[in-house]
Amino acid sequence: MVAVSGGRRAEAGSPRGKSDVPRDAEEQEALDLAADWADIGAGLKKAIGQQLYSQWIRPVQVGPFCKETGTLDLYLPTEFSANWVADRFADRLSLAWKIARSEVRHARISANPRLRALSDLRLDPGARKPANDGAAPRMAGRPPEADIANDTLSMGSIGLDPTLNFASFVTGTANILACNAAQRMAAPETPQFAPLYLKAATGQGKTHLLHAIGHAYLAAHPRARIFYCSAERFMVEFVQALRQNQTIEFKARLRGFDLLLVDDIQFIIGKAAAQEELLYTIDALLAEGKRLVFAADRAPQALDGVEQRLLSRLSMGLVADIMPADIDLRRQILEHRLTRHSSATAVPGDVVEFLARTINRNVRELVGGLNKLIAYAQLTGQVVSLQLAEEQLTDILSANRKRITIDEIQRTVCQFYRVDRNEMSSKRRARAVVRPRQVAMYLAKVLTPRSYPEIGRKFGGRDHSTVIHAVRLIEELRTRDADMDGDVRSLLRQLES
Repeated sequence: MVAVSGGRRAEAGSPRGKSDVPRDAEEQEALDLAADWADIGAGLKKAIGQQLYSQWIRPVQVGPFCKETGTLDLYLPTEFSANWVADRFADRLSLAWKIARSEVRHARISANPRLRALSDLRLDPGARKPANDGAAPRMAGRPPEADIANDTLSMGSIGLDPTLNFASFVTGTANILACNAAQRMAAPETPQFAPLYLKAATGQGKTHLLHAIGHAYLAAHPRARIFYCSAERFMVEFVQALRQNQTIEFKARLRGFDLLLVDDIQFIIGKAAAQEELLYTIDALLAEGKRLVFAADRAPQALDGVEQRLLSRLSMGLVADIMPADIDLRRQILEHRLTRHSSATAVPGDVVEFLARTINRNVRELVGGLNKLIAYAQLTGQVVSLQLAEEQLTDILSANRKRITIDEIQRTVCQFYRVDRNEMSSKRRARAVVRPRQVAMYLAKVLTPRSYPEIGRKFGGRDHSTVIHAVRLIEELRTRDADMDGDVRSLLRQLES
């Protein structure tokens, strides 16, 4: 058996040469396992999302691998976290390891035998410790290794992402209200509203603002105690406290925080006991002038299965919407990303424009698409181009493309230029008719998967060469005619909205 994390098979004091496994081979095995785990972890983070990964997968430690049985041990700090991960991710982890290493037949998930299984919810009421490390204060009589287990779990669940701050949050008309409200909540002055409720669809920036509030508040109050969690994690911890008869410790710890940040509050639906505890926590913290911020993908009134008293508490402060980013904001986000995270890989303006126009579902996919494109170019030595973006971002682009028809394009262009719809198919060659028709052909090529001959047939049976000429002409005009470029941008916004 090869020990990966801190263990050696040789007995203490035995010479290196008498070890069952040579030390160099053992160390190399450990390095190889660590490298494989880094790759597997990166894949899981993409598959399950940053939040679940940080809470449950990041604390995993690779244990010993038995070549005889093909069993690899994966350790978590507590019995509870090990059971939780085993119930939900055992099959996925085993499969991932089998793919990474053919000799691994089974991944066994358990609590680290070197650490005492402890819940991180125990609290010494007399202790006072900043929450920027996310750890609970040590209780009298607890061995140091118990705090190691506690800290490992807490860092994954409470720690704030250093990259998610106000400096890296790009504002526009879609999110300016929420951003300003978040900055007020984090300011040293007492906020005028409490609690703050951030409403946004997936990937629009509400989690970013939660982390940014935590960082800014901690900068203004270095000894503040901050608790960041998801509603799901809140419920899990509460149920665990109930089972272990530790509800008093749970309440004391939770109400000892100066700033409470709860993400994805929609997942507290239908959990009566957890709702009741959250209700009492809100009342207790507000009575002491503490700050609370919640985030969800829907308004408080749209949370089905939530007790009316809790709904009233969630909506009593300020409900700030984050709307889907428009094309201008998406463009700013990409440019900010390229400026802030300078890279040797150049990204041309037409690629930025293409990504901003095409990846419109959410900001997370937009930034992810840019990162994937840059990474691919760096790893393969290719130059970033429009063609490369279309080839490598197929899945993201297809998921984001709205099903726009040529009929819809013709109708929108005719309304914009105030020409009759029949002119799209007519033989008239007056400039007032030809230019809108050429713009419509250009948009049909840009926004639909139709070929040049198919587009030509939709415009009165015109030859494909006529469509090619129209597309090239409008592309050229956009580079030297600001009015034409403005017209096309406006039509793109209308068609993609």
